Amino acid sequence: MDAPLVVVAHGSRDPRSAETIRALPLDAQVSFLDLSEPLLTDVLRSLSAQGHREAVVVPLLLGRAYHARVDLPSLVREVPRLRVSIADVLGQDPLLEAVALDRLREAGADPDDPSLGVVFAAVGSSHAPANNAVVALARRWNSRYPMLVTPAFATAKPDVPAAIAKLRARGARRFAVASWFLAPGLLPDRIASLARAAEPPVAIAGSLAPDPRLADLVLARYHSALAPAA
Repeated sequence: MDAPLVVVAHGSRDPRSAETIRALPLDAQVSFLDLSEPLLTDVLRSLSAQGHREAVVVPLLLGRAYHARVDLPSLVREVPRLRVSIADVLGQDPLLEAVALDRLREAGADPDDPSLGVVFAAVGSSHAPANNAVVALARRWNSRYPMLVTPAFATAKPDVPAAIAKLRARGARRFAVASWFLAPGLLPDRIASLARAAEPPVAIAGSLAPDPRLADLVLARYHSALAPAA
């Protein structure tokens, strides 16, 4: 790669989060927006000091909320000597949907079971379009599979207890939580705890990373970011 690949994740006080991001099979500089190290600005400054003139930053983010729209461009501007291309977020890519579905199956849930109620769990945002994208994804699963799916958020509404109550009202007799989280951490743990409190036998799917398919998607974002300059 002529331009170094820098991946940037949100960061977490839970060390499992950074460990999971670092486990992605990528030849990349790993960085974080906050709470974990190294920070994105430190990595970019280091690349500049090494003589690099450009870099590509791929956000390991699942939505275009505040971090993607505001924080990331602001941090990149702090290193003006390095020409940085910011790739698109990972987003609601079909590849990620496939990973999430596999994680659900690995947890023992059967998408073809019409009595299964699935809480499609994500972080949540104050930016409505980001939440709406998750709602649309849950609706897509509802249209494709016999299982019953409804979204829930860790930091927005509806929350997990409300989602489980809705699924129960729709006729669900078994329950599972699908994960729209890249890595384990405090928020996924909160989601799991709330789900177990509301419905003790619930199956909890694991996070998306470090599935190697995420690495393929990151590389696709990298090459797309470079394409306009080619």
